[in-house]
Amino acid sequence: MIDMLNGLPKDSQRVFNAITDSMRKSYQLQRKRIAAKLQNPRLLQITFHTFRHWKATMEYHKTRDILHVMQLLGHRNIKNTLLYTQLVDFKDDEYVARVASSEKAVCELVEAGFEYVCDHNGSKIFRKRK
Repeated sequence: MIDMLNGLPKDSQRVFNAITDSMRKSYQLQRKRIAAKLQNPRLLQITFHTFRHWKATMEYHKTRDILHVMQLLGHRNIKNTLLYTQLVDFKDDEYVARVASSEKAVCELVEAGFEYVCDHNGSKIFRKRK
């Protein structure tokens, strides 16, 4: 997808030169069709802002860095970020655990997004959310 976006012409500030109102109407139409097809009226409650709240919440959950989320959302005031970020305590976290005993293995795990947990019997234990 990134390759596709990078391949688009760069003659404008925007990626898609569409009128915001037409994009909103198109989204609402598709949402209405999907809600009817799946017989789930709750889908009608999902707006673009719902995605923004979800992204902020997931990013905070992943990084535990509210300043990073503030920058991601483009906010100047932390109070605005706190409105978007639901400070949810996810009790059901599931992780993939890996053990590294060599420097090369440690580097590979870190590059793959694993975080260091502790040392055990001369090996290092890493984890990453599923």
